[in-house]
Amino acid sequence: GVDDDLAARIYAALGHPVRIHILRQLILEDACCCKDIVGRLDLAQSTVSQHLKVLVQAGLIDYRPDRQTSRYSVNWQQLSIIRSHLAAFRNGCCEK
Repeated sequence: GVDDDLAARIYAALGHPVRIHILRQLILEDACCCKDIVGRLDLAQSTVSQHLKVLVQAGLIDYRPDRQTSRYSVNWQQLSIIRSHLAAFRNGCCEK
């Protein structure tokens, strides 16, 4: 099964609407730089950077330096962990 501690860390990272928005944007666009993400949000670059850091630390997105800019992309393996964790609830694993 999926480690509940890992799942809780991932859910905590998704506990802010801006981070959900960022993750959705990365799912749709494959990879982007911080500047592109900032351009779609009404937030300061430093605020967006902090949200990106939380998502990276949770393993939901990957960070890759790319010359003058940093690139962020979805970590699909980590997202599949959440899908498995939610499926376990759906399948009634926790019924008493």
